[in-house]
Amino acid sequence: MRVRHELMKTIRSLFVLFAIVAGLVATTPAAFADHTEVTISTVTGSNTPGCEETTEGCFIPKESTVDVGGKIIFSNTDTAAHTFTAGTAELGPSGAFDSGLVVAGSSYEWTPTTAGEVPFFCMVHPWMAGLIVVQEAGHDDTATSSSDEELMVDIVTGSAGQGEKLSIDLTFTTMSGASVEHLNYDIKATQNGEVVLNEMGVHAMTNIMNHMTSSLPAAVTETEPVIVEVTFKGYGVPGSEMTGPVGQVLTKQVVPEFGTIAMMILAVSIISIVAVTAKSKVIPRF
Repeated sequence: MRVRHELMKTIRSLFVLFAIVAGLVATTPAAFADHTEVTISTVTGSNTPGCEETTEGCFIPKESTVDVGGKIIFSNTDTAAHTFTAGTAELGPSGAFDSGLVVAGSSYEWTPTTAGEVPFFCMVHPWMAGLIVVQEAGHDDTATSSSDEELMVDIVTGSAGQGEKLSIDLTFTTMSGASVEHLNYDIKATQNGEVVLNEMGVHAMTNIMNHMTSSLPAAVTETEPVIVEVTFKGYGVPGSEMTGPVGQVLTKQVVPEFGTIAMMILAVSIISIVAVTAKSKVIPRF
């Protein structure tokens, strides 16, 4: 009887241990989801324009996440041939990968070796575009900052005249000065009510980003400023749950640097004084 009692006690202990392990597995955060293999397929009928204007885009998914050393499977499920080429239609191939022509029903595989964002498109149908976010294996998919601490963004611009484009540099930090990454935001810039920049759903792996406006309707002056508005959409990689101060809006009015204007006024004043002195032969006291 004693042996039987000990055996039953051991069995009960094993059941408890199994329940604990099962509970740990069940409650493991989705943040550490497996991204070792991702399949990207083409949208049926994407060989004709129109898919790029839909929410889904021309690739399914149009944005995906994969680990370094993982596998991306490009599957051509359309009836037409396509290419899967790293780069953009505007800048051309980047050289990271290029499938060449993939006929309907065939596929192509690519294994990333470094972390970063890799845009891709179809060279035959350049309106087809997607994005791959390559992350280090085991990376936490949730926000790099789990708090709702407010953000700060330092907006630095160059100068731009009428018909020129304005460069806008953004540097994000928390209110306490901590650096952040994997930010998602919308950015909009206007001048005299005319939209000169409107990018939605931007994903930044680092806290430093650059944007370029379209040609400005007027030179940037105090009376013709450019209004830059940044709306924070949350921390996290595309497809994951966003956290942080979602919806926070940051606005800045871009005008010429006052220091430069002051120096110009001072220079003009000195030149005027020198000119008057030369005519009157009177030496002014400063």
